[in-house]
Parts: sequence; structure tokens; C-alpha cells
Amino acid sequence: MYEASFESLYRHECPDWFRDAKFGIWSHWGPQSVPMCGDWYARNMYIQGQDQYEYHLRTYGHPSKFGYKDICALWKAENFDPDALMAKYYKAGARFFVAQASHHDHFFNYASKLNRFNSVEVGPHKDICGLWKEAAKKFDLPFGMTEHLGASFAWWRSNKGADTYGPYAGVPYDGNDPAYRDFYHDNYEHVAAPGEEDKWVWLTKNKAFHEYWLKVMHEIIDNYQPDLLYSDSSLPFEEPEDPDNLVIPEGNGLYTYGLDVVAHLYNTSEKLHGKNIAVYTQKSRNPKIYRVGTLDIERSQLPDISPEPWQSETCIGGWFYDKKAKYKTPRHIVDILIDTIAKNGTMLLNILQRPDGTIDEEAEFILSELTDWFAINSEAVYGTRPYKVSGEGHASVIIDGFREDQVDWKDDDFRFVQKDGNVYAFVMKPADRKTAVIHSLAEENPVSKVEYLGSGPVSFVQHSGVLIADLPDNRDKHMPGALKISF
Repeated sequence: MYEASFESLYRHECPDWFRDAKFGIWSHWGPQSVPMCGDWYARNMYIQGQDQYEYHLRTYGHPSKFGYKDICALWKAENFDPDALMAKYYKAGARFFVAQASHHDHFFNYASKLNRFNSVEVGPHKDICGLWKEAAKKFDLPFGMTEHLGASFAWWRSNKGADTYGPYAGVPYDGNDPAYRDFYHDNYEHVAAPGEEDKWVWLTKNKAFHEYWLKVMHEIIDNYQPDLLYSDSSLPFEEPEDPDNLVIPEGNGLYTYGLDVVAHLYNTSEKLHGKNIAVYTQKSRNPKIYRVGTLDIERSQLPDISPEPWQSETCIGGWFYDKKAKYKTPRHIVDILIDTIAKNGTMLLNILQRPDGTIDEEAEFILSELTDWFAINSEAVYGTRPYKVSGEGHASVIIDGFREDQVDWKDDDFRFVQKDGNVYAFVMKPADRKTAVIHSLAEENPVSKVEYLGSGPVSFVQHSGVLIADLPDNRDKHMPGALKISF
């Protein structure tokens, strides 16, 4: 059994299923998809001058009259078919699935006794997370849930405002209505901790909210026993001023709540499976913090191989459905996946859903392309581990906040993984070339065979450890392929 302390939780080991799965699909979906106007709608609809405020005003009415609670009632998920979607996701390569339990909007996608604004009592009248879990079980996929509630308290203070100009100047938004205080949070400035004037205090110091968050996390774990729990923050509830030089305080200070939840997650899994197979992910990059679970990096990557497994997360577009959004290409998604697994990571990809629960034609196309790619290259993905080096070549991902630029790969760019004594070298620039020249195998035994997955054996020569392999003409020249190198 695990105790709610750093020392105890450091004993946990990342389970093999997570390290082997490599690729998961996420449903980051809820009432904020209703306007089909992008992410953070529940916050920005209450900020005069924001695009989403203007859209809301002209589509639904002023937020003093038609607020976010009314948006929630419009969410019906009437065409939601989790079994059909899960079949698509499995074919497209996903080997675990993650559902959103609650976003910063404080709406729960499951049956809750702690919050009346949940998908069973309001809107769809469906246990969204429960339905996802049942669908995942049919494909024997580990099932995860994400909580964004921890950052909700200050993030959603915008609903307590009022217009500063125009016909509704000074008229309070509906977040000020005492009848909905339980949903919109009691987050007036006079009840918040000093300095919490805006969302940039990501994790509040409000003790009452800490206690509430703790009860909600226990409800999620007790009712759904997730194989993965994700917090959209560092370990609650602390935001150190200097995270790179963090000194863990005597006792656990404000980390008490987060440590309690992680211990409860692991102990619940241990009771259910005989050992802990649950994964907890959070976003602090300080190893003193993330070692209680697994590091998650949003819309970015690591520069090189991590000694510990980690997770990269991204989306085909924005985090909620947006009619105006531009989607990543399938090639870009595969590039991120390959770079992630070469650095000891696992990738989580959000597939956007319309408010009715369906996915659009562009998402269908992405899944189709992933299906074709995994049909050929899955051997070089599932169950692999990092090689001695993550890759070679001149090009690399740009690590700068939330940038996800498509990399301009060159002929000398390769990414490596290994499995069962073989090295898999992903050819990051598959087009306009005849050979692959690889320098990173010098310390290995002589190469005995080289195959290009999907095309069969290829000719090769070795000089002083440098491998020169011919590339087959019938390869896919648009997507990265993998050379299977045997010794």
C-alpha cells in the first residue's frame, strides 16, 4: 500500500502497459464544444472584447441573460456512438483511451453526487465517461480520465464580471447569481487568497476548494477505477516560484491533497489488480515532483531521451471543436509520435468531436491515414524501448512553449528505437532519395539483415560501422518508414 508522501510514492514504477502502448487517443469533449468556437469558451465568453464574447453575444445573447449554465443545457451528444468511435480509434493505432472527466468549466462528464452540473443530470443525460469506459473494455484498452478541475477556481473568475461599456455596462454576468454559486464557484476576490486576481494563479490557495477537489478526485477513482489519471497542472496544490530549484518542505505542505489522490489511485489499482498498474500524469518538470507519477508535456517535447517514461499530448486542432481551426496533417502527427517514442515517451492525441458526438471528415481522414501507417509500422512502435541515442541528423523539434512546428527533415535525419535485439531506424525524410546512411550503429555487432517495413529486405553495406541501406522504390514516400536492422 502507498502512503500520501513523496517517499512512499517514489516507490511506484511506471506499468509496462503504458510503456508498451505508445499511442493513445483522447476525447477532450464537453459543453464547450456546443458553440463550435474553440477552447476556453466558458472563460472567454465572460470577457468583453474577446472573440468568443462577441460570438456569444450575437448568437445566444448577453451573458447576464444567457450564461454558460445555459450552454450546458444545449449539449445533447445525440449522435454519440462510443463503440463505433472506439473501433475507429483502435484501427488507427490507439492502445489506450482517455476521456475528459471535467474541464475548467466545472461540468462533469459522469454521474456525480458532488456537482449537479453533470452529463447525467444536465444536457446529454448520459454517463459520458461510463460509456467510454465500456467501449474501451470491448477492445481491451486501458482507460484513463483527465481532470482540469484543479485550475478551475481562478480560471473561471471571469463569470463574476460585468461589461465596462456598451448597453449592458455594469450589468453583472450570471456567474453572480447566488442560485448557481455551487456551479460558478464562490471565487469572488474577497474569498480568494491574496494576489489571485486572474487565471494566471493556476492553482488556487483557497482551502475550501482544495477540500472539494479532493472529494471529486476520490469520487472519480472510486466510481471508475481509471488506469490513468491526468491533472492539467503540476501536483495540486502548489505552484513553486522557482520550480527548477524546488525544495520539498518538511511534511508535504500544500502538496497534501495531490499526494492523497495519487496514493488513492495507486492503492485502488493495487486492490483491483493485485499490483498497481495505474498511471498518474502531471505537468511539473521538476523530477522531485513528477517522480510520484509520470511527466506530461502539453504541445511540446523533450530534447532527448528521458530516463523515465513520459507522455506527450497534443490535438489534431484546438482543444475543443472549432469550425475555424486548421488541423495537423497525418504526417505531422506521425512525426510527433516517432520523436516521442524515440525519447522514451508515449503520445496522447485528442480527436475533436462535434457537440453531437460525431467527428468530421477531416478527422476521419486523419484516422484513415493513421490506420494505414500503423498497419505497416506498428512493429516499430508497440513494445519498443529507446535505443542508445534517440536519433541522428541536423533537424530537430523546436522546444519553445507550445510551439509544434512541422520539422523540415533532411536526408541525414533518423529516429531510433529497439526491440527484441533489433534496432528500428525511422527514415524521417522518405522522399527524393535512394539510400539511407546511418552512423549510430558503430558499437553494435555487424548487421546481418535490413528490412524496410512493408517492403521486405533491402540491400546494404557496412563500412567502419556506417550502414548504407538501399530504400525500396515501392515505399510510401509521404510518411516516415522504418528500417528494421538485425545483427
